[in-house]
Amino acid sequence: MKTDSFKLRHIGPSEKNLGSMLDTIKVESIDQLVFETVPDDILLKKPLNLASAMSEQEYSAHIQKLSTKNKAFKTYIGLGYHESCLPAVIQRNILENPGWYTAYTPYQAEIAQGRLEALLNYQTMICDLTGMELANASLLDESTAAAEAMTMLFAVRSRDQKKKNVNKFFVSEEVLPQTLSLLKTRAIPLDIELVVGDHQQFYFSKEFYGAILQYPGKSGQVYDYADFVKKAHDSEIKVAVAADILSLVSLKSPGSFDADVVVGTTQRFGIPLGYGGPHAAYFATREQYKRNIPGRIIGVTQDLNGDRALRMALQTREQHIKRDKATSNICTAQVLLAVMAGMYAVYHGSEGLKYIASKVNASAEELSKALQSLGFEQLNTAFFDTLRIKTDALKIKEIAETHEVNFYYPDTNTVSISLNEATTIEDLNGIISIFAKSIGKEAIQIKEIQNISTIDRNLRRNTEFLTNDVFNTYHSETELMRYIKKLERKDLSLNHSMIPLGSCTMKLNAASEMLPLSDPQWGNIHPFVPVEQTQGYQEILKKLEDQLTEITGFAATSLQPNSGAQGEFAGLMVIRAYHESRGDHHRNICLIPSSAHGTNPASAVMAGMKVVVTKSTEEGNIDVDDLREKALKYKDNLAALMVTYPSTHGVYESAIKEITKIIHDNGGQVYMDGANMNAQVGLTNPGAIGADVCHLNLHKTFAIPHGGGGPGVGPICVAKQLVPFLPGNPVISTGGDQSITAISAAPWGSALACLISYGYITMLGAKGLKEATEYAILNANYIKERLDGHYSVLYTGERGRAAHEMIIDCRPFKANGIEVTDIAKRLMDYGFHAPTVSFPVAGTIMIEPTESESKAELDRFCDAMISIREEIANANTDNPNNVMKNAPHTLAMLTSDDWDFPYSREQAAYPLSYIAENKFWPSVRRVDDAYGDRNLICTCAPIEEYMEAEA
Repeated sequence: MKTDSFKLRHIGPSEKNLGSMLDTIKVESIDQLVFETVPDDILLKKPLNLASAMSEQEYSAHIQKLSTKNKAFKTYIGLGYHESCLPAVIQRNILENPGWYTAYTPYQAEIAQGRLEALLNYQTMICDLTGMELANASLLDESTAAAEAMTMLFAVRSRDQKKKNVNKFFVSEEVLPQTLSLLKTRAIPLDIELVVGDHQQFYFSKEFYGAILQYPGKSGQVYDYADFVKKAHDSEIKVAVAADILSLVSLKSPGSFDADVVVGTTQRFGIPLGYGGPHAAYFATREQYKRNIPGRIIGVTQDLNGDRALRMALQTREQHIKRDKATSNICTAQVLLAVMAGMYAVYHGSEGLKYIASKVNASAEELSKALQSLGFEQLNTAFFDTLRIKTDALKIKEIAETHEVNFYYPDTNTVSISLNEATTIEDLNGIISIFAKSIGKEAIQIKEIQNISTIDRNLRRNTEFLTNDVFNTYHSETELMRYIKKLERKDLSLNHSMIPLGSCTMKLNAASEMLPLSDPQWGNIHPFVPVEQTQGYQEILKKLEDQLTEITGFAATSLQPNSGAQGEFAGLMVIRAYHESRGDHHRNICLIPSSAHGTNPASAVMAGMKVVVTKSTEEGNIDVDDLREKALKYKDNLAALMVTYPSTHGVYESAIKEITKIIHDNGGQVYMDGANMNAQVGLTNPGAIGADVCHLNLHKTFAIPHGGGGPGVGPICVAKQLVPFLPGNPVISTGGDQSITAISAAPWGSALACLISYGYITMLGAKGLKEATEYAILNANYIKERLDGHYSVLYTGERGRAAHEMIIDCRPFKANGIEVTDIAKRLMDYGFHAPTVSFPVAGTIMIEPTESESKAELDRFCDAMISIREEIANANTDNPNNVMKNAPHTLAMLTSDDWDFPYSREQAAYPLSYIAENKFWPSVRRVDDAYGDRNLICTCAPIEEYMEAEA
């Protein structure tokens, strides 16, 4: 046994178990299984050209050496990114804790109450600070959130505005440059006309439907926007405000001056800079827009006992349900980062946040006075943390960089300085000495910071916030540690059992991949520092791009998209730019199979395309004849086909090369959704099947943990003809020579998370990556054979094999009164998270075990499924009081003096012997989604208050 082999640690089934698994599947070798599963004409003829696999020890030394190539200067650039102080109790117990970072999206609320409570805290924090009625459970970054605000306000225009096609959107010139770039990206395909200008000179006309302001502005100037908002509303213009979250502790909330939407980032609340991400953005708005708000909302409801419970609210509104009627393609969040930011507020409370914000503001005031006393002109008349100094910027830059300090230089005569939570008196004196040196004067020394606010009364916050008990209880490390642990115990994560979700690969997130995220040499790098200070990052990001390019069989990669949904949109926008470069502006038809992920049609509409759905055959494959007919019908306007491979039905379609050829023959490009890439790596690739662009879910195939629903990373890989159009950034040069505008705020998206995938690929190497794919197929087919005779698999390949996942048909069980949801809830009693429920076919479950799960764990899952099948057989429609309908069973039920059920407590809690060794208890009974949607509560206030108000 090679104990230094990472492959040995990552792949679950052992060599000694391989033989019996192959016997169960009825093949002699994995090679035979692959032959019977994957079409021969798409198999790679040679291995991937990747460096030899490193051991975990070699990788640890390698990543440490690369980190020293990053120069962690003192950085005061600002522009939406600021150094913050991550409390060690949050770092150790959340960021570094697999109980938090390996959890899945909380679709199964009964086993996710901890995360849901943490996200409810986050939403409450956002509502309090912004002064708005409703907030979601986070978005991807501030610029993306601003773009979502622009498109949401476009969607909710008045009937008269829509009739008159009112499409102008005003953008203050004080908006962050990366946000402006992203607004352009989103506006173009929707025919929204951006008008950029000075908000103080804006002419309020009926030609505009919306506007966005920055608070404070990118220059650091704090404006009083109350008059602007009033005049805008008088002209039927709705206003979005992009607000710095820490400044809202000291400045009056946008809600108080009647903003319609407030967006921003919570990175300042203890989240590492990470060279641009991942960070949790926030989005807050009025309750009247609750069915238009993008992303996810956590709401309060009740369980079967009438007790308080939490779940994702308004689930039928989610964008992947709306498909081509969606106003956003985002169906995810930045849960792990939102949990950390919310816990930062829990730890500090309102008084702690006031102390931090006051210290930052007072430091800026002291620095302003000191620099003015040296003779420098400070241009901002009202500021929170940012000063603008009129001086020779080039001279300051030269001196500053020799002192390992970064400022922002908007022009040759201005230096911008943004202070932050980590700024000390020593840092302030260092800044003063740089400016003093530039004019040959002796530096003035600041000895103490007078904590007196100089913010004008008209701008100063005078309302309370974070008054709920949760923000006023856990201020010692002991108390917060226990609170975090209490929440963790309510959640089922990968550190307890497998999460067998179809289309959401939940594989091992190895500790050796995760450790670098805690290193400040990676975490404390601002995304807009000069690239020569980030040589460690540059080397890794370039290597990762090259690795992904090789794995996909394409020509180049962009790491900028920071979620799968953003990857879809980026890929389609690159296709759009390619067609336009050839004069084919009219190509706007996107063919999408009926079995596709719901985000596919949403992304196509966002990219300005018209969706035409193609049929599936009874076997679940793309109907090639129907596809050919529609490709010919729309050949003059065909832009693209969106296809998932293997299919969403868990099958390697043998006609895939014929399908891609049909599209190319009719002038279109092929976009491949990379959701199922875990069944391709090392065996085949998007290039081999004839695709032109794909996005990759690094949080699925390439081992970035799901974090309870985010972070995700969704880079795009493209064929040669699309390389020139890869996305750029307005601050740091990226992308092709004809690049589309920004897809996310940071040049390389969530760069810190990319370290994980780099480690995964580097430690597995070509051979290990291929074996990971083979074992994913092995494990899926092992489950399929073990469940044979108990459940029916809906779709298989031509030789009866599943790909890496399979769909189990549960519709016949309705005859016994059992729905697919009942199976999902009963699995909780057996200690498992349910597979994907009712997607892509209603009344089914989709199972994907991944390569990380051992034979023993697969057997436990199969035993549970077989036991449940027996329970289904014993159920009947005449008596709904059965073990399936009452699942899940809580500890409170089992220990109650009352037991009014026609089965034993043992059958309820311990139906199989293995469960007693490691019992997981759902913390609530089955939740009532309908009640929660009728009584929408999305903040921390006790449910009793709302019940009393309703009564």
